[in-house]
Amino acid sequence: MKIIVIIFLILNSTIILSQEKKVFFESPNGIFFTSSDLHIHTVFSDGLVWPTVRVEEALKDSLDLIAITDHIEYQPHQKDIPNPDRNRSFQLALGFNNDIPLKIIPGTEITKPMPPGHMNALFIKDANKFVYDIKDDLQYTNGLYEAKKQNAFVFWNHPMWRQDQRKDGIATLDPVHKKLIKEKLIHGIEVVNMFTFSEEALEIAIENNLTILGNSDVHVLIDWDYNNERESFHRPITFIISEKQNIKEYKKSLFDRKTFVWYHDLVIGLEENLKIVIDNNLQISSLGYFNLFGDKSKVLNLELTNSSVAPIKLLYNGEFTFENNSKLIEIKPRSTKKIYVKTKENLEEIELNFDVLNYIIGMKKNLKINKKVIP
Repeated sequence: MKIIVIIFLILNSTIILSQEKKVFFESPNGIFFTSSDLHIHTVFSDGLVWPTVRVEEALKDSLDLIAITDHIEYQPHQKDIPNPDRNRSFQLALGFNNDIPLKIIPGTEITKPMPPGHMNALFIKDANKFVYDIKDDLQYTNGLYEAKKQNAFVFWNHPMWRQDQRKDGIATLDPVHKKLIKEKLIHGIEVVNMFTFSEEALEIAIENNLTILGNSDVHVLIDWDYNNERESFHRPITFIISEKQNIKEYKKSLFDRKTFVWYHDLVIGLEENLKIVIDNNLQISSLGYFNLFGDKSKVLNLELTNSSVAPIKLLYNGEFTFENNSKLIEIKPRSTKKIYVKTKENLEEIELNFDVLNYIIGMKKNLKINKKVIP
């Protein structure tokens, strides 16, 4: 029986490794969009899976980078899994990861009541130094100052969480958060956590120069939470925009706010970051004016191509009307759509202005784009 189980695990790992890696969004030459999940739990805190399972799940989901972020204070499995070394979950994941194209960074979740709530510290050197023999849970500053000593990147987890942080589901800054941001002890904020998206958290990020993140916060098997029945049922993913693919560069990009988030059908981030995404994933090309009995008509045939895994939902804001579509245009993932533009006369160039309805750049704000097309 043991032999059968071992063979199954080996075959399963081989299948995962041999599957073709997914390209989520096309990026410009010399720039990488690194897919990551930076909030993950294992049995070494309150998760239900072994760290090596998290590695296999990430590979199956075509991720480039994960962070193991088990709770420091909350250890419900300690009777069954004593945890004297808080670095152990990271070490197990890293040891399993030899010769696998997935990078893993060490992290931990500093778990305090509100305020200030839960914080993830990434790129830490030693998780054991975050453990303090202090009964007063309000001593949150110890963990954050330790994170600063270890030159960690720190972000505020699920600030919209109704169960434990905000009963109204609205992310709000308390005086202590303002103090921590001013002291540069917090560098980012989750605008997406598991199944929730917070426009208020996005606004906090923009107003306070915090990095925008979206993570799964997975505790069970990833496929129990996100069944991938279709691509919009995926785990939330933070994409890190960088010029190189290494840990040092990822850390720099996180501090520089070079991120965007894919959540269901939404793409969320700073305007300048989402412009890079849309410019490289939406192409509009002219197929020329339709011919009418040998003469050019005044209806221009355009082809819109979406190269990404997310749909692109456009609202046209210009003077033209379309022969085959309303001003609402949706291009499904990795597909093309034709629109016939009634230009009234044969033009040498046309300009199309759109709101990208599912590209979110702020509270009730969508990305606006301008595309020039030569017929």
